[in-house]
Amino acid sequence: MRAAAGCVVGLSAAGRPRCGFTWSRAGHIKRTIVLFSDFERACYNDTVATKGTATRRQILLRAADLASAEGLEGLSIGRLSEALGMSKSGLFAHFGSKEELQLAVLETARDLFAAEVLAPAAAEPPGLSRLVAVVQGWLRHVEHPVFRGGCFFAAAAAEWDDRPGRVRDRVVAITRQWFSELETGLLEAAARGHLRADSDAAQLAFELHAFLHAANLAYQLHGDAQVFARARSAIRRVLLPLTHEHHTHVLDDLA
Repeated sequence: MRAAAGCVVGLSAAGRPRCGFTWSRAGHIKRTIVLFSDFERACYNDTVATKGTATRRQILLRAADLASAEGLEGLSIGRLSEALGMSKSGLFAHFGSKEELQLAVLETARDLFAAEVLAPAAAEPPGLSRLVAVVQGWLRHVEHPVFRGGCFFAAAAAEWDDRPGRVRDRVVAITRQWFSELETGLLEAAARGHLRADSDAAQLAFELHAFLHAANLAYQLHGDAQVFARARSAIRRVLLPLTHEHHTHVLDDLA
């Protein structure tokens, strides 16, 4: 049917106008106007939002890989634009500034670490089994690296240890969370009778982290995959004298 305003209007199944075509005097279409129902508009908005979220995640994964090898400071909108073949204006729409990009990359790396290391370990029984799973997950995370630069936060900590600001503050907070994860696991193991009650959880967490960090550094610098077996052996040697005999078999995975 022809609308009074010079438009041809189609009706949706619910009887609402869906679209109209404005006509020139010569009878040619000049433009198209699409009129969405509330439901259709909501679906469209959800689709756009989902696509935008997926695009942002892909950008951040690429950015994290770059930052692991080249450093967070070297990560700029311009550098990322070049690597992705994407316009700077498009990246600015997602992040707005270099610092916001750096902070978003930190969160992406943290989430990926949690998904690859902490989440699988959480499926293990609490105590020594879970602690060993966390250690093994960390070593696999570096042994079969997600990022070219190995452990993302080892590189970030070395880069930002003497640079004040929001990025450093976030690196500090995330690395403290990691130490806390190790210490909590050790305390839980002692509380459940898997480790001796007088075990110094803070000291042990420091030692375990030192072995893990050394393995990452040696592998990145020398490419020697044997460092992971050495790290496992060192961690087992530290934990074994503190482990009650009925639970020593849990450490066999580190042999």
